[in-house]
Amino acid sequence: MPGPIPVTESPDRVPVLLPYPFPGPFDYRVPPGLRPRPGDVVVVPLNNREEVGVVWDAPADEAVPEHRLKSVVGVLDTPPMGVSLRRLVDWIAAYTLSPPGEVMAMALRVASAGLLRSVVRYRRADPLPAGRITSARQRVLDVLACGEPRSGADLLAQAGASPAVLRGMTGAGLLISETARPDQPFRRPDPDHQGPALSEQQRRVAGGLRAAVQRGAFSVTLLDGVTGSGKTEVYLEAVAACLRAGRQALVLLPEIALSSQWTERFGRRFGVAPAVWHSDLASRVRKITWQAVAEGQAPVVVGARSALFLPFPDLGLVVVDEEHEAAFKQQDGVVYNARDMAVVRARFCEAAAVLVSATPSLETVANVEAGRYAHLRLTRRHAGATMPEISLLDLRETPPDRGRFLAPPLLEAVRRSLAQGEQAMLFLNRRGYAPLTLCRHCGHRMQCPNCTAWLVEHRTRHQLLCHHCGHTIPIPPECPSCAAADSLTPVGPGIERITEEAAAVFPEARRLIMASDTIAGPNAAAAAAHAIEDRSVDLIIGTQLVAKGWHFPHLTFVGVVDADLGLAGGELRASERTVQLLHQVAGRAGRAEAPGRVMLQTFIPDHPVMQALLGGDLDAFMHSEADSRRDGEWPPFGRLAALIVSADTAIMADTVARDLGWAAPRGDGIVVLGPAPAPMALLRGRHRRRLLLKVRRDVPVQPILRSWLASVHVPRGGRVDVDVDPISFL
Repeated sequence: MPGPIPVTESPDRVPVLLPYPFPGPFDYRVPPGLRPRPGDVVVVPLNNREEVGVVWDAPADEAVPEHRLKSVVGVLDTPPMGVSLRRLVDWIAAYTLSPPGEVMAMALRVASAGLLRSVVRYRRADPLPAGRITSARQRVLDVLACGEPRSGADLLAQAGASPAVLRGMTGAGLLISETARPDQPFRRPDPDHQGPALSEQQRRVAGGLRAAVQRGAFSVTLLDGVTGSGKTEVYLEAVAACLRAGRQALVLLPEIALSSQWTERFGRRFGVAPAVWHSDLASRVRKITWQAVAEGQAPVVVGARSALFLPFPDLGLVVVDEEHEAAFKQQDGVVYNARDMAVVRARFCEAAAVLVSATPSLETVANVEAGRYAHLRLTRRHAGATMPEISLLDLRETPPDRGRFLAPPLLEAVRRSLAQGEQAMLFLNRRGYAPLTLCRHCGHRMQCPNCTAWLVEHRTRHQLLCHHCGHTIPIPPECPSCAAADSLTPVGPGIERITEEAAAVFPEARRLIMASDTIAGPNAAAAAAHAIEDRSVDLIIGTQLVAKGWHFPHLTFVGVVDADLGLAGGELRASERTVQLLHQVAGRAGRAEAPGRVMLQTFIPDHPVMQALLGGDLDAFMHSEADSRRDGEWPPFGRLAALIVSADTAIMADTVARDLGWAAPRGDGIVVLGPAPAPMALLRGRHRRRLLLKVRRDVPVQPILRSWLASVHVPRGGRVDVDVDPISFL
């Protein structure tokens, strides 16, 4: 694992890493009066412009002659990038084969949010020195007569003075200027605040997490518990231990929308709200939060992937909630898994890492079995609640009515729940009204011109939309191929279509759609959650957004419209992902006194996934899944890396992919699959081909990839992206 390279002490030059895909830092001359140190954020010239970079841990390149060096322009007045964060950047760059500047850019974009201007305030000198007092100066002194310091902006507005007047008064000693520190933006959470009562099992597991934090050393623990077992309340006790130790804690969530209910739980435990970090924050809130984190004034942060790159000076705990979620994998730019990088950051900070899930990933389970991770488990739901009763509805034997998608037994179960004054949920992991639109006359299918994907009808917007590139067109009145009028028809259900069907069957039910189209962020999510908790909603209709971490105490029935949806395509993790998703969805039912019921509509009730859910034996299923992968040395018992070729033209994509295929590495324990067209062969207008490197677990991937990529020329307009440990094969 790479660490920081000792810096060569050189008074006249420093290496600066810039946020671009350069192979490493550039040396710059240090002008008189500046002493930049590793981690300092600096401004340097690049070509004919100035750029912000970071002084890096690398030896100065003495081979570059002095006269060729450009000078550092200045050091920004912002906290430096700490050594643990710089080590994380180097580690991610080496692991993912990304240029270090591109990785550092993610941290620098976060850092740039924190470049707050200092607030200068003025007060009257006491006593006032002798000097000429003009009418403008007297107005300023009158405003300050109360004795309270005022900002320059306030003085200019209230006294009607100019900036020159303030400068002159300061120079004459009439005013004293002082840089004001911003007020502490976050109240410190109280680790001894009375929180929810824990059960005996919860207290025991919480004690194990507290001990891991109190050791003050790196460790990783899997917190595994059935849905509704109170995992959040338990790991918040680890957060309390971290606060008592005077260190900071970071909690990563897979979806921004989850932060609403999570922050409410946090407030009940600690009496105050935590700092929140995600892309939807207003610019000023991001600046305040970043600065508070850097100064240690944000003791606890809950955030999305990018929170990993915040400048924590003393991080003592990293929690990854719903660690199995694919949302933690960043697929664009630098391709990395935030779950794995959270463990790396904890290691560099000598912090405890806690991975939390009701359905842990096979990778995490394998690390537990190998002894690399500790394992704590909650086996019972909290407050005596029972696990929901799951049944399978065989659509071959009991199909929906013609033109419908909800079978009669499922409708009857919803009707029964609503009649008893309880809440019900319909789940379909597909946005929009219909996934495909075709012509009844000629069979033409409406396809995205930029992607290998059908256009999805969104009837509420009266649009056809590509969910990959965002291409949108109005629903045409006639077929673009045969010009037949009113011949386009939707095929298959999306969540809007299920909502339409439910409205026809249950017209009196108060409905709420929970999908990324309708829940735009934490505020909308909070409003939806409160409406459900207040029983202002009878029927919830949702996509995968509803599967993650919600607590709906009055929800007793969950109907899954298409339980087979995730099993299509034959991907390596299809079964694992499907069982995780459906188990999480099922776990929304039956959280309080009333027992929960779950019904899965399926065409393949004998599938191992369906049988595992029916029997409630997920451990046996995961062991079987692990055995099947172990035999073929597939992850986590082997290593994978994908090369994704993309180009402006299909010919160029084929040529680069062919050259990579000819230069493919060979050797014991090494297999290369491809090249082949990617399942998404056209994406955002670029043609794509894929190759897959498969090696034994003990074979290092990165040296093989570096040598392989170096042997092939990629022409302008072409690109080869590397995905180490891929979880998607599109």
